Amino acid sequence: MGKNRECAESCIDYLALALVHHYRTQGQGPSLQAALDAVGERTGRQLAERYARDRPPLLDQLEAVKFVCKEFWGEVFRKAVDNLRTNHRGTFVLRDTQFRWLVRLAQNQMPAQVGQPLPAPLSKADLAADFLVLPCALVRGALAQLGWDVAVTADATSLPQVDFTLVIRQQPQR
Repeated sequence: MGKNRECAESCIDYLALALVHHYRTQGQGPSLQAALDAVGERTGRQLAERYARDRPPLLDQLEAVKFVCKEFWGEVFRKAVDNLRTNHRGTFVLRDTQFRWLVRLAQNQMPAQVGQPLPAPLSKADLAADFLVLPCALVRGALAQLGWDVAVTADATSLPQVDFTLVIRQQPQR
């Protein structure tokens, strides 16, 4: 087929920031989240299709989530998930202690624009919320491609640590 195409990690980081900025300038609220959600889910599906191409179907919940934690996460975020917990009833918590897309947010304050009044202070977790829509959708899209219906949420109260909670809603249809 040819050479593998690669992209510098900094380009991917910038793309994530630029996507949030672009949709934020289009208007906040549900439209921002819906747009990022659609982009993330489609991209997650495409990436999972590529990364799982040569594997047998992942029919076990734990195996599908382990695939996301190790292989998918490793390809997308250049490291494996730091911790995986489960209640063995369809709920999984993936902890990334240094989530790369939020490390800079955790270290820096958002600068005020010159000549503009200071906005009401937002917590870093509130600022991070827009930046977590895309990775949640990426994970949901990846698992959907593997045949799993999953709800994904993120908790960023201890930046740059992020806990992603996955709740599997139904068994795969194969």
